[in-house]
Amino acid sequence: MSATESSPLSTHVLNTSDGVPGAKMALSLHRLDSKLMIWTMISVGTTNEDGRCPGLISQEAFTPGMYKLRFETGSYWESLGQICFYPYVEVVFTIRELSQKLHLPLLMSRFSYSTYRGS
Repeated sequence: MSATESSPLSTHVLNTSDGVPGAKMALSLHRLDSKLMIWTMISVGTTNEDGRCPGLISQEAFTPGMYKLRFETGSYWESLGQICFYPYVEVVFTIRELSQKLHLPLLMSRFSYSTYRGS
């Protein structure tokens, strides 16, 4: 996906313990094959210094269905020399309406996390 294209799905990771963006966190996007009931990886990425990961999926590849974003939280905290309770966080969501943009933030500390559907 080129830098000028806008992804219909965006995310933003916030380290609420330290009040900073969750920079350099690995993540992956997956779609469920509803016939085989298996997850297919669509893309991988790493959050930038602002905790964002642009270009997760193109508009053409964004089809109705069930998706999940997997955030590698354990590796993130380990890179900061800290331990955490959750080695990863998977956020599963369903896309029905393709005309709207979807923003999926992850607010996290070493022992908790929260997410919501943004736009």
